[in-house]
Amino acid sequence: MRPLGVALLALVALFAASTHARAQATTLFAGVPVIKISEGGIERNPQTLTRAEAANVHCVISEIGGKYYWASRENKPLVLIRGGAFNTYIAADGSGYIRVTIPEMKKTVDAMGGAEADFDYVEHLLIGLSSVTYYGINR
Repeated sequence: MRPLGVALLALVALFAASTHARAQATTLFAGVPVIKISEGGIERNPQTLTRAEAANVHCVISEIGGKYYWASRENKPLVLIRGGAFNTYIAADGSGYIRVTIPEMKKTVDAMGGAEADFDYVEHLLIGLSSVTYYGINR
């Protein structure tokens, strides 16, 4: 390769790296779980989390360059599905999802009662054939 070609290639690589570095992560959602439910076949174990336990399993969704990531779960890529009063973020690898109440719709959703009134999000993790579900509130 000619020296000019090498220099041009290096310049393109440098530009691409600096463009990627400028992409800032924006936190779209941060939640703190209140309830954890572990399930596996016929077993179901609901648990109210302490503040310390909740701090270790918080939920964070971020956006970088127009793409969504499950920041609190190894930055797994997410697909956003908007529907009604909720945004649902589905892990691209099928390992779970997060459904978040749209803040502007919270009063409407509260009228539904139950989990919708008590919580702002649900985070569902699939682990083998078992699952862990967290219900929590927006920070």
